[in-house]
Amino acid sequence: MYSYNLFRSTKPDGLVCAVPEQRSVPSFVVEPNWQFGGRTDGADAPLGFDRKAAMEGVRFNGFYLFATFQKDRSGA
Repeated sequence: MYSYNLFRSTKPDGLVCAVPEQRSVPSFVVEPNWQFGGRTDGADAPLGFDRKAAMEGVRFNGFYLFATFQKDRSGA
């Protein structure tokens, strides 16, 4: 099981890129379009995070991209 760093899109699309801590962040995850959104081990993951899909995404791409429906904790 991985611990993931989460990067949230700054656009209203709800996209999140989950990257295992031991992997490199993909080159498309750059400011101002993405911001660090915290860390998860899967137990406290945002709504929309699927552990099995994450494992497959990481296996093939090195990251897991998903849409979340959870309101941003910063209140924005």
